[in-house]
Amino acid sequence: MKFILGKKIEMTQVWKDEKSIAITKIQAGPCGVVQVKNEEKDGYKAVQIGFGIKKEKNIKKPQKGHLKGLENFRYLKEFRITDEQVKKGDIINVSSFAVGDIVRVAGTSKGKGFQGVVKRWGFAGQIKTHGNKDQLRMPGSIGATGPAHVFKGTRMGGRMGGERVTTTNLEIIDIDLDNNIISIKGSVPGSRNGLVEIKGEGELKVIVKEEKNDNANATN
Repeated sequence: MKFILGKKIEMTQVWKDEKSIAITKIQAGPCGVVQVKNEEKDGYKAVQIGFGIKKEKNIKKPQKGHLKGLENFRYLKEFRITDEQVKKGDIINVSSFAVGDIVRVAGTSKGKGFQGVVKRWGFAGQIKTHGNKDQLRMPGSIGATGPAHVFKGTRMGGRMGGERVTTTNLEIIDIDLDNNIISIKGSVPGSRNGLVEIKGEGELKVIVKEEKNDNANATN
């Protein structure tokens, strides 16, 4: 499995075969490998990667120790792995993905505050006719009075958005390797500059961190 973190830039459209296609541009990576977990020590295999840069004054001492020798990453996310050979300090960029890949994107949806049943659940509302005063967008009856309580899961007004949403079966239309930008067909969860996770089937390619040779400059 291949994966990467990024931020949503904007939505736009491109022309392909005389058809207009709506796309979402995502600034994907580069991401650094912060920690690699194994079954012997942690009980499962996973890799923690970082994305974005944070000011050093806003990083606490435990976080500085965890990120020692790496960039001051703003976001840290963990992904399960199987046989991928990665180690701390490696870099993950958009080279793992290709045009035509089918991916799934997860992010936090836009928060819309407290909303009624018409906007939140798509209720049709009441009929607009004589004698129906200020009841057009009301929820109506929520059940019989016998049970004397509201059943769990009843669709009512409440807080809408601000939840983790995953969109699947999205196609990659274009990849800008120089600027690390992935163009995905359709919309993805979240607002502009929101953090998103991109996953897809295939081999994960990493840029191996070059180890410094301390003996290279040593004098005899």
